[in-house]
Amino acid sequence: MTVRRVVISITCVVVAALAAVFAVSQWDQANRIATATSALAAVAALGVAVWAALPGSGPAARASRTGTATAGGPGSRANTGVSGVASTPGAVVADHTGDARATNGGSANSGVELHP
Repeated sequence: MTVRRVVISITCVVVAALAAVFAVSQWDQANRIATATSALAAVAALGVAVWAALPGSGPAARASRTGTATAGGPGSRANTGVSGVASTPGAVVADHTGDARATNGGSANSGVELHP
C-alpha cells in the first residue's frame, strides 16, 4: 500500500470516528471536542506546510540514463549530463550518462559541468 493510500485511509477513519463521537455526544461536549480537534488540525496543517516548504534532502540536479548528443561547430554544445551554475545548492549527480561528442570547435559534456 502506498503512503498516499495509507494517509487517505487514516483520514477517513478519523473523520468517521469524529462523526460517531459527535452523534452520541451532548451538544456542549460535541462543541468542545470540535474546538479541540480544529485547533489540533490547524497546528498539524501548519507543521505540514512548513515541512513541505523546506528543501528536500535529495540532489539539486540529477542526470541519469541519458542519450547521445553531438555538437558540430564553433560555439555549439553537446550535453548529456548536468550543466549549471556553481552556486547551485545541494549535490549535483550525473550517472550512466550517454555519449557527448563535439567536432569543429564545439564543446561536449557527459558529466557535471558547473559555471561560475
